[in-house]
This record gives sequence, structure tokens and C-alpha cells, in this order.
Amino acid sequence: MSNARGNTIDAPMWRDIRNGRKHKLITRELERKIPPLGASDKVADIDEMPVHVKLFCPYSEWTWYIAELDPETGTCFGLVDGPESEVGYFDLADLANATFGYLPAVERDLYWMPKTIGRIRKPNS
Repeated sequence: MSNARGNTIDAPMWRDIRNGRKHKLITRELERKIPPLGASDKVADIDEMPVHVKLFCPYSEWTWYIAELDPETGTCFGLVDGPESEVGYFDLADLANATFGYLPAVERDLYWMPKTIGRIRKPNS
């Protein structure tokens, strides 16, 4: 893999960004559990897609739920929940680099248990 200047990069940059976190946003073990982008293209109901990782901003109401991941680019597909909720793509590097002053703005829920998108959207169903 190479960057915009044509230099070879050993690993995607988002993997090593901690920004003061004591843990990584996505571990290698989690990477292996998350299906690749497009794995659920044939899923008839998006609400049936499993979400493997929950990221959140402790300083706001934003939460990102990862259902699929391209580990080379850090592109994720899943549910983004804030003032409004929508399913779409987001970038791990952007989330890993975000700060609130000197603190990391995005953390991983270390106790998250996989759920479907539908269960997250309608928690009491």
C-alpha cells in the first residue's frame, strides 16, 4: 500500500492512533470479527445486520456502530446515531484523530456485546 506521495506504508495509519486513549479503537481481534465492506450487500433487511463494535463520544450524543470494515482504509459501514440516526459509511481515521481539547473525542465501548441494527434502533423490541 502507498500513500498520496507514493511512499510505501506498512500498516493503515488509523491502527496506531491513540490520541491519549489507553486502548485502541479497533484491535486486531475485532478486525477479524468484523465482516468486510460489502459482506451484507444481499441482506434483505438492514435491521438484521449485526453490529460488532460501538464507538461513542463521551462529550456529545454521537455514537458509531460498526457492522462492516475495510481494515486497509479504515472505512466502516454501520449505524451513525446522533441528533438523527442513519446507516452509512464513516472513517476510522477521522474518529481516531478527533479530540476534545487534549482528550480523545471518541472511545470504544469495551463492554459492547454484538446486536443487530434493528435492536439498537428499537431497544425495547
